[in-house]
Amino acid sequence: MTTDVTSGRRAAPGAEWAAPGLDLSAYLARIGHSGPVQPTGETLHVLHRAHVATIPFENLDVVLGRGVAVDVDSVQAKLVDRGRGGYCYEHATLFAAVLERIGFSVERLLARVGEDEVRPRPRTHMALRVRSDDGDWLADVGFGNALLEPIPWGESGPRPQGGWTYRMLRGTEDTWLVQEQASEGWRTLYRLIEEPVHASDVVMANHFTSTHPSSPFVGQAVAVRKHDDVFVRLRGRTRTLVRADGSVDERDLTDEDVAALLRDDVGLPLDDAELARLQGTLPPAP
Repeated sequence: MTTDVTSGRRAAPGAEWAAPGLDLSAYLARIGHSGPVQPTGETLHVLHRAHVATIPFENLDVVLGRGVAVDVDSVQAKLVDRGRGGYCYEHATLFAAVLERIGFSVERLLARVGEDEVRPRPRTHMALRVRSDDGDWLADVGFGNALLEPIPWGESGPRPQGGWTYRMLRGTEDTWLVQEQASEGWRTLYRLIEEPVHASDVVMANHFTSTHPSSPFVGQAVAVRKHDDVFVRLRGRTRTLVRADGSVDERDLTDEDVAALLRDDVGLPLDDAELARLQGTLPPAP
């Protein structure tokens, strides 16, 4: 429980994450879900898959100089009302608010991306621990190249999802490794830290991710879509296809190809002015 510093009163747990402006019906329409919305494991799986299949991962507002807001109202306006995508803080903020509105208990967590334990990266990823009627789940709709569905929280063994396989392993006493099976073995995507996260922590992490020169999302466009059998990524002008069998196809795109990829493969409704501004940030065309 936290304290409301303006009144001295004790605030209810989760009050800092309250989202009275959330339009649940609009969100469900955005992801194409017309089924039940009870706080069950089945509902969680269906919503997670629909979210990943519908709302892309992208950082275009960063490279267009607009900045990124991570309050629920701003995220809803962008990802739901305007049909755009976003990166982890935006996806996780929206999905957590939706789940809590439905009746799930949600814990927000930050993570360090990558495997380097000697020189660990800052906490620049956000994922969710969700409690349902049939146990706890790791839900992550905002990593880009990650889960299509939730996986059971804890060391429950490999979990196939389409052509991909994931698992959680205990790291240190307060961390969990989230791993993907690759051709060379298990690869750590990120290290979740079991420590309470406040809204101010997300604001700070988002500021670093959207402004710091060492952030992978500053200075180059990134847009991603993941399917059961293939992962599609645009980074700068380079399009990469990673298939579930491990094969990789990579090539540089023309301006016209970039526009087509964003529209048709990623699903981003950019207007002509936005496309022109974006193309002005890309490396020279091949």
